[in-house]
Amino acid sequence: MSGIQVLGIVAAYLIGGIPFGLLAGLARGVDVRTAGSGNIGATNVIRVAGAKLGLLVFLLDLLKGVAAVMICRALGMEGWLLPTVGLMAVMAHSFSPYLAFKGGKGVATALGVLIGVHPLSAAIAFGLWLVLAVTTRYVSLASILAVTPVPAVIYFLAPSHNAELAVTIAPLSLLIIGRHNENIERLLAGTENRFGRKRQADTESADTPTEEPQTADE
Repeated sequence: MSGIQVLGIVAAYLIGGIPFGLLAGLARGVDVRTAGSGNIGATNVIRVAGAKLGLLVFLLDLLKGVAAVMICRALGMEGWLLPTVGLMAVMAHSFSPYLAFKGGKGVATALGVLIGVHPLSAAIAFGLWLVLAVTTRYVSLASILAVTPVPAVIYFLAPSHNAELAVTIAPLSLLIIGRHNENIERLLAGTENRFGRKRQADTESADTPTEEPQTADE
């Protein structure tokens, strides 16, 4: 691996860690870490700063994953290196070096990595997420179930059953599932919030309740 390729990997990591949700909130005079759910993802930006800004954050977080793959590909890296560097970008988002290694769930950035590595699997994962989110209204469950089959999808749909690519993309799915550990606990306990439902803490508060829809990156 050449020195310029190493620099490309470092660049992908540093780009992945950019906390666009926090920056967008601060542009509106709100620190999203201390408002709403405290998460820097698109959901909390929607909650405290509006849907348009939240959508922008989602797109920017997605583009971080695409950029990581494109940088490496431009530097001549292919095969297992692409999802591996993409995983680093997602980890940088989830454990941002700019935020004392705290961050979001990484779903949007992971989707961006999939778009760069294997667009068909990205389309299938997003379609599955959309169907599950609409039918169950559990966005966290939709995110978990959408990323779970991605390695198998890549193996069967990539040319020549690309086992190397499938194996190296598996840690990405595992990271997203792991970042939803608290959501999994609430799902098992039957206390997870559905999309569009007011949080229990809000309904019990004397303050005016606010709608707290979840998205993939909450």
